[in-house]
Amino acid sequence: MTIEKIDGLPAGTLGYRGLGVVTSEDYRTVLDPAIEAAVSAHERVNLIYVLGDGFDRYSLGAMWQDTQLIGVPRDIWGRLALVTDHSGLGEAVHLFAFLFPGELRVFAAARESDAIDWVTGS
Repeated sequence: MTIEKIDGLPAGTLGYRGLGVVTSEDYRTVLDPAIEAAVSAHERVNLIYVLGDGFDRYSLGAMWQDTQLIGVPRDIWGRLALVTDHSGLGEAVHLFAFLFPGELRVFAAARESDAIDWVTGS
């Protein structure tokens, strides 16, 4: 599994760390079910996604699965934080930020704790 859950976050906040090559199977077995469960259980869902030193790349299938998140009701999303030093990913997120629901921020890997504080409203 190349998507690991970040434990210790409050209810309504999902946290995941991408490692190695993230594939569509990782989405189907880890991320998608967690998002579906959170959407069912909470009025607002916050998400922190860390793509740090252990992250290599997305497979094409994973990129496609990412686009499927558009099907999640837009009004359910609260704060979304991407934590990464991969400049291409950060730039792409900034470029397409208008497509993302909720509030979106990109944080450097060294600021992971700041991202968690922002996402959780701490």
